[in-house]
Amino acid sequence: MEVQGYQIPDGLMYTKEHEWAKEEGGVVRVGITDYAAKTLNDVVYVTSPKVGAKVEQLKPLGTVESIKAVSEIYSPISGTVTKVNGELDSHPELVNKSPYGEGWLVEVKPSNFAAESKILLDAGGYAAYLGSLLKK
Repeated sequence: MEVQGYQIPDGLMYTKEHEWAKEEGGVVRVGITDYAAKTLNDVVYVTSPKVGAKVEQLKPLGTVESIKAVSEIYSPISGTVTKVNGELDSHPELVNKSPYGEGWLVEVKPSNFAAESKILLDAGGYAAYLGSLLKK
């Protein structure tokens, strides 16, 4: 799916703060959307929580720094960080080049995925939300 040039893959869940989540094998991979990556422009630094850190749904879990600004990243779900994308330490530009692939940020073992996933948007819901933002 695409909205005004921004890619929105099916099969992911989204926040209104422009993060995505993908549950696979009891772990949720988290990243920022194509819209967020393009809005930030050239990402130069990413801070993520350490493995073992607890994160809370819709609370900051790290930051993405670009030439233009520093933006907080909000966790789509609550749980414990099980993996951090170490490639971003030396190649933060992966967030721009491949936000849904190599530019993922962290993996989280969710603490209440069934309940918390209900407030996330599917691709169609996020596309409608993004479309409404872009009309303003």
